[in-house]
Amino acid sequence: MSSRTLPLLFINLGGEMLYILDQRLRAQNIPADKAKKVMNDIITTMFNKKFLEELFKPQELYSKKALRTVFDRLAHASIMRLNQASMDKLYDLMTMAFKYQVLLCPRPKDILLVSFNHMDAIKDFVKDTPSILGQVDETYQQLIEMYTPLSSGEFQLIRQTLLIFFQDMHIRVSIFLKDKVQNSNGRFVLPISGPVPYGTQVPGLIRTFTCTGEELNRQQFTNGGNYTSALREGSFEIFGDRVTKLGTNMYSVSRPVETHMSGTSKNSAQHTKVNTAPNPLAKEELNLLAKLMGGLEVHKPGNADSGFRVNLFATDEEEQEALITRPDELSYGVIKIQATKDQQANAELAKIMGEFTESGDQSPCSSSKGDDLLAMMDGL
Repeated sequence: MSSRTLPLLFINLGGEMLYILDQRLRAQNIPADKAKKVMNDIITTMFNKKFLEELFKPQELYSKKALRTVFDRLAHASIMRLNQASMDKLYDLMTMAFKYQVLLCPRPKDILLVSFNHMDAIKDFVKDTPSILGQVDETYQQLIEMYTPLSSGEFQLIRQTLLIFFQDMHIRVSIFLKDKVQNSNGRFVLPISGPVPYGTQVPGLIRTFTCTGEELNRQQFTNGGNYTSALREGSFEIFGDRVTKLGTNMYSVSRPVETHMSGTSKNSAQHTKVNTAPNPLAKEELNLLAKLMGGLEVHKPGNADSGFRVNLFATDEEEQEALITRPDELSYGVIKIQATKDQQANAELAKIMGEFTESGDQSPCSSSKGDDLLAMMDGL
């Protein structure tokens, strides 16, 4: 497992979330000023300096529940509101899109190019807001400094860590099904054609060498695909051609997007429920999550008219039906740490954030923090 995976997972999922929300805001004819405010507020929160400082620390991935909690908080960082069913669908679309991109990366290092495609799009969303653009550019520089020096082996470990995280997710997405890149069981179809990874050759030739390095003979074989030579390598600079289209906006052409639970996912979720045991690291993870979310502020609309709801389904009836029919096991059990609504919880998070900025001294009440957060979760 790689300890450098979390920033890439967060940024790529965040990029996919912004693509989807941008498409839905347009589809629902939300006024341009309100739509822009939503995008700006979410991106400002997403690139909060303290939040990213915690995110970029080498650490293991959070659980699916913990990560879902962060994105639930992030999606409500502005005047927009999502019902549970729409939030579930949003998260399903985000995770399946990035899973598809990770699977299709020609080589592990190309995950960074996918991330840069998302970052390029995020920059475009806030191109008219210099203050937010500066936050994004700082993160861009951090990504370049942290990831471009890594070896191919380290990128392979990051890719493996991501695939392990996604391995039980088999949500069917209409766009993927229509494009025939996903099967009816929710599993993706890997192509056997197209350009080979940069730095490699088209398969079809076996060469035999002596121990001194002299070529003895050549033997050709049929590779079973329709491969072409590699294109040029994508740019790993802050500006440049990424070459790959993975990580770009697949919703730029308007078409309805539906998600469906495959039988495999349902069985997997039920199996998980039966075999779930108490996690001895739960308290630690919740404390880390509290630190991480301490920098995220949920916007509270000043009056009833300023806020609005976004529906990721075609109608309210479909949204309600999805909420009723979705298995409980697949709703991720979001941990709702609502610091802005609960003064006591806010004080608790403030204490944790205060300790985070200090040298690491433990206060007498530190041992109960996990219990407090777990109690908050149990009460919701």
